[in-house]
Amino acid sequence: MAQIIKLLKISSKARFAFVASLILIVFACNKDREQDREENLVITSPAPLTDFGYGTFRGYTGGLYPNGSNIRPINHNSAGIAIAKSIKPLNISGSTDESNGKIVWMSVGMSNTTQETSAFIPIAQAYSGKNQKLLLVDGAEGGQDIVKINLESAPYWQTVNNRLTAAGVTALQVQIIWYKEAEIAPRDTAFATYPNSLKDKFALSMQMLKSKFPNLKLVYLSSRTYAGWATGTLNPEPYAWYSGWAVKRLIEDQINGVSSLNYTGAQPQSAWLSWGPYFWTEGTKPRDDGVTWGLSDYQTDGVHPSNSGRLKIANMLFEFFSTDPTSTPWFLKQ
Repeated sequence: MAQIIKLLKISSKARFAFVASLILIVFACNKDREQDREENLVITSPAPLTDFGYGTFRGYTGGLYPNGSNIRPINHNSAGIAIAKSIKPLNISGSTDESNGKIVWMSVGMSNTTQETSAFIPIAQAYSGKNQKLLLVDGAEGGQDIVKINLESAPYWQTVNNRLTAAGVTALQVQIIWYKEAEIAPRDTAFATYPNSLKDKFALSMQMLKSKFPNLKLVYLSSRTYAGWATGTLNPEPYAWYSGWAVKRLIEDQINGVSSLNYTGAQPQSAWLSWGPYFWTEGTKPRDDGVTWGLSDYQTDGVHPSNSGRLKIANMLFEFFSTDPTSTPWFLKQ
């Protein structure tokens, strides 16, 4: 009783602080229990990597980056920002030329990539806030899947050089690449093996890009859109979904210090890698940010984007490059 009387005698300010502390404790406990439930969530069917939260699929966490996060780790992000700020206009010999040089952004990939790039470039070009030194080049080509382009002597690379020449620039001026690739008619359907197999092909591609474009500093990767509407064997589900896992693991390898993807020092093996926009969701089922893919977003084969699908991708690309902290230093007018 004495303790109760003593409590009643304390000031109203002290009582308020006491009650507030109790509320915070209860809230923290509830939050911990909620996180525990999310960490124990087992996802049993394909879902957007960005919507996993703390859930797992067959023991693997989702998210675009390690530990289920959709945000770049702080050290990797800081490195990307520093590299972005170091990008300057280059002349055809690859030397800094603030007056007459160009900052070349180029796409690399297959038919979907070139169709989506062709929708993105006019949007970016029309933006009054774009860096006038930035030159956008579509380097993607139809039919050129990851297996075909991963050969040093592949005809694809001559096409790329021809595109650069037509734009009045050289391979030595390419500093940024948007990369979106897939494999034509893969046969391995196993989640346990295919994403890693594709990741290894992507890793070889990253090394080749650095070799062919010595001044390449940043590569942004995107995986496939939903392919549940596909009518053939070109690249249906689950491969479109698996490609997201391949990109995720590739970037994680670089973050974890895999030497074949080193981007620092005197002899870097790769450019700095990051996710660009992530496109996949399960058709018309909205992911957390509202993105959907309807049948009208595709051509009749259910693989290649229609005009509406291209525009959707183009707008996501523009939103990314005009706002991401590793792209605004070179994409926007300074």
